[in-house]
Amino acid sequence: MSPGTAALSPAEALPSRQRSRRAFDNRLLGPILITCILIAAHLSFGILEGYEGTALAIVTAILAEMALGRLTYGRWPHLASAYITGISVGILVRSPFMWPYALGSLISIATKYVLRLKGRHLWNPSNFGVSAELFLAPATVSLLSIQWGNTVWPMAVIWLLGAVIVWRVGRLHISATYVASFLLFSVVRSGVTGNPWLANVAPITGPMYQLFIFFMVTDPKTTVRPRWAQCLVVFLVAFVEMLLRLAEVVYAPFYALFLVGPAAMATEIWLESRRQVSRGPEAPAS
Repeated sequence: MSPGTAALSPAEALPSRQRSRRAFDNRLLGPILITCILIAAHLSFGILEGYEGTALAIVTAILAEMALGRLTYGRWPHLASAYITGISVGILVRSPFMWPYALGSLISIATKYVLRLKGRHLWNPSNFGVSAELFLAPATVSLLSIQWGNTVWPMAVIWLLGAVIVWRVGRLHISATYVASFLLFSVVRSGVTGNPWLANVAPITGPMYQLFIFFMVTDPKTTVRPRWAQCLVVFLVAFVEMLLRLAEVVYAPFYALFLVGPAAMATEIWLESRRQVSRGPEAPAS
């Protein structure tokens, strides 16, 4: 071996084609999990009123992502995020019409390219799209509200699979902090309203909350960067959700994330800009 040649590790010594087979794209974990949530929830409770709406939401999200990604960046984007957005809209939205499924996906994808601050996203796409439809068209659009009830096995499988996946991508602390905060504030709500604690906890067992916990609050593009700040933000999301629930606001978790998430992102971007200004321009290399 020549002095300038380093020894290859076993992984590097493999042919590139063999290494590519062994490598697994973590971006595929989200689509796998959300598909499992859809299958388990539909087989257990028949959550889909029809396949057409969900299919339309998925196709619209993928086509919008392809078109906007190509027009904006000049290349074809990875479609895992678009699939997650489309299937989230397809699962969450409830409407006797088809257009809310398509419009919800279109709005969600468009926010990724339009509502940006210094090149970063502010809103989770599906959270923005669904919240906008719920706020602007409440007579036409509603939200999935089914809970798992006494059928424990699908909930247990999804929670276990979801925990493993978010742990693998380094986001388990976000989901865990939100769940712990929700449980804590459910005790507060129970004390304020006099309702049984289990009645206040029950909503977190439903498919809607599993999408919220494993996808919306953990979205890497719309969460702040420091680990402690990520935990603080979801704690505040749960706190605002509690206030909205006490005010009897329907769809409280979605509106809470809609308000808190972008505020946290904008604050972080502003602080980073201030730090860059205080450091001043870097001296050119000699």
